[in-house]
Amino acid sequence: MLKRPATSDTDRTVTESGTAVDSNSVSNFYQTIDQSAHRAVAKATSGLAPSVLAEAWMDWAVHLSVSPGKQLQLMSSAMRNAQTLWTQVLASPMRGPQMLASQASGDEPDTLDRRFADQRWRQYPFNILSQAHRQYWQWWQEAMTGVHGVAPAHEDLMAFVTGLMIDTASPSNFAFTNPQVIAATVEEKGQNVVRGAKQLAEDVYRKTGKAQPAGPQPFEVGRNLAITPGKVVFRNDLIELIQYTPSTDTVRPEPIFIVPAWIMKYYILDLSATNSLVKFLVAQGFTVFIVSWKNPDAEDRDLGMEEYRQLGIMEAIDAVQAITHAPKLHAVGYCLGGTLLAIAAATMARDGDERFATVTFLAAQIDFTEAGPLRLFINDSQVTMIEDMMSQTGYLSSDQMAGAFALLRARDLIWAPAIQRYLLGLQGHSFDLMAWNADATRMPSRMHSEYLRWLFLNNDLAEGRYQVDNKAIAVTDIRAPIFAVGTEDDHVAPWRSVYKLHLLVDADVTFVLTSGGHNAGIVSEPGHHDRHFRIADTDADASYRSPDTWCSDTETQAGSWWPAFTHWLEKQSGDPVAPPPLGARSGRYAALCDAPGTYVKQT
Repeated sequence: MLKRPATSDTDRTVTESGTAVDSNSVSNFYQTIDQSAHRAVAKATSGLAPSVLAEAWMDWAVHLSVSPGKQLQLMSSAMRNAQTLWTQVLASPMRGPQMLASQASGDEPDTLDRRFADQRWRQYPFNILSQAHRQYWQWWQEAMTGVHGVAPAHEDLMAFVTGLMIDTASPSNFAFTNPQVIAATVEEKGQNVVRGAKQLAEDVYRKTGKAQPAGPQPFEVGRNLAITPGKVVFRNDLIELIQYTPSTDTVRPEPIFIVPAWIMKYYILDLSATNSLVKFLVAQGFTVFIVSWKNPDAEDRDLGMEEYRQLGIMEAIDAVQAITHAPKLHAVGYCLGGTLLAIAAATMARDGDERFATVTFLAAQIDFTEAGPLRLFINDSQVTMIEDMMSQTGYLSSDQMAGAFALLRARDLIWAPAIQRYLLGLQGHSFDLMAWNADATRMPSRMHSEYLRWLFLNNDLAEGRYQVDNKAIAVTDIRAPIFAVGTEDDHVAPWRSVYKLHLLVDADVTFVLTSGGHNAGIVSEPGHHDRHFRIADTDADASYRSPDTWCSDTETQAGSWWPAFTHWLEKQSGDPVAPPPLGARSGRYAALCDAPGTYVKQT
């Protein structure tokens, strides 16, 4: 039995034998055991907290059990689906292998599902298999949703997870039920299977670290990725700051300062020579600086959001101004970099720092209440498990992040590549965006924990609770004109969530909604095939419009949004001047090395 002394200046306990024990050490010992157990669970569940799904399932199951009307509805739907399917089963053989008339229409759901878009899926018996899978998927979605009394978050999670499980059993995922695989196997006499098995073995070895890619790679940073000329003009323990070489005789006096997300390498904005936003901006007569983040390791575990603000933004701003002597600059933030930029801009506004001429947010969220599918899994239990996972290594690995994002679009990012590579034996064509996507980074445990709890879980920034230097900041204090971009198919930062910026600021906002996803929508260079966008201005004192009203009121324009962005920047800039030097001649901001620098090459 443990007894606490009546009077003690130290936090210690005494046993009956008189042995003194530091209660903090005891508590830490127990906590270490819990963390080890959670890490073991996380390894078995790919980092997902079982309690998240268990809670949602219990909510759904209990309410469904006392909803006889919903049960009758599901039974009726099941009988109707069975009748429809059996009608097709009996009718299809009589029609032979030709295309079924009922599935020849372009409006049929199967033709809209890319898994079953091939014409061979419309022939018997594969048309039956695809139809059965679609009906099965729809029935389970109906079962998971619309149950009276279930919390909306639990309903969405159950529908999402059930959809993942049903998609695993899709006939397209198996060689003997996929007509494309069967046709390829017959045509190639099984060589596609041989190639697929070889590629599967290679990927397994590579995944386990036992094999490395042989020979030169099709894409390499500094050779055909991130090749816009420039210099690293500043380096600290977290960033390298790159200044790009001007390509025009004169430049706008306000430099552009870009803060990319630290979850990936910065060169998403400087990909190949034909689709580099950095190169495009330089060609339009702007002096461009960009942050290249360090790939953190275990020794960086204590870096937090404040270090990212200070080292990643504030010190970089000082460097930009020292080199260019510009009193103001255009700040641009992409994804998480945009969220961090909002924190920095709000802090500067609170403190009377008016160095931002404009602020641009590219697919960046400030309010996280509608943060897309990722929101389904984020609660206290999940964040605690992630923290326990990071407690041992000091960081969240790139593989763990990549797995979570792949689950959000499993059909496109997991099953489709597996079918192409392992069943059809095809060697996927690599391209620059794919190479960048595979070049992920780690995240320090403290920073990632603070980001998840303060922003994603508690929504502190949008609701005025986020503190810098022990004082609250508010995005509404930002007065600089704002340019914000959302993308139509964004599953990381849904455009309606990005649009909520209109509710949070008292500044003029120019909002763009562009085609594409979180990355491809931003990398949308002029001349890109089949691109379009909407753009509209909202004055600071204008009445609020809902996102759907804004969308219906705003005309679609063909092409890239990049020229509209530079036109907007030009209106916010002064008359052209001579380009500044590349870095200072000497001292702290002297050029250190050529772009793309050293941090971007860290693995």
